[in-house]
Amino acid sequence: MDVLTDNFSLYGKGFLGTVELTVYASLLALALGFVMASFRVAPVSALRAIGTVWVAVLRNTPLTLLFFAVLLGLPRFGLVLPFQLFAVLALGCYTSAFICEALRSGINTVPTGQGEAARSLGMSFSQTLSNVVLPQAFRSVIPPVGSTLIALAKNSAIAGAFSVTELLGTYKTLNELGYSIIWSFVWIAVGYLIITLAISALFNFMEKRWGVAR
Repeated sequence: MDVLTDNFSLYGKGFLGTVELTVYASLLALALGFVMASFRVAPVSALRAIGTVWVAVLRNTPLTLLFFAVLLGLPRFGLVLPFQLFAVLALGCYTSAFICEALRSGINTVPTGQGEAARSLGMSFSQTLSNVVLPQAFRSVIPPVGSTLIALAKNSAIAGAFSVTELLGTYKTLNELGYSIIWSFVWIAVGYLIITLAISALFNFMEKRWGVAR
């Protein structure tokens, strides 16, 4: 218990760092995932190609390699930003590919007749998608999107290896101070558990309120 009480501020700083990474990267992933899912079901072949390439590349690229590409590669092209922002970009873009596929799967569960009926009323593709298809698809994608964001929270641990303040990185300082590595990791695990349980509780609430009835 001493490792927590003696270093509460250190744990707190790392915990808040992980929360910030998770929140910002989640918002980016949801926004990009929505855009790419729209591209993948768009009637324009060029947009479908962009969405397909985005998903294929990011889903099949190791996240650690993506971190190296973003945090070490982009500065070589003159794009110099805080490491935390680079980490948000890497996490958000990587996760957006999985969000995209979850949303696309939800869109595919909506009967095609719904879209045809909307188009027969004169609605454009964007109107049909936003007013008819997505509201119905949203109900079925709540659980997979929640699971994906929980995975994002855990994946944020990689950022600690790139000088980004987050929870897992606190073990280095604690190890240097001579604290038990086992108990250091126990309290780190508790911190991640709090974050993932909070996300799980949020999406369980959303599923009960708006999800598909079972």
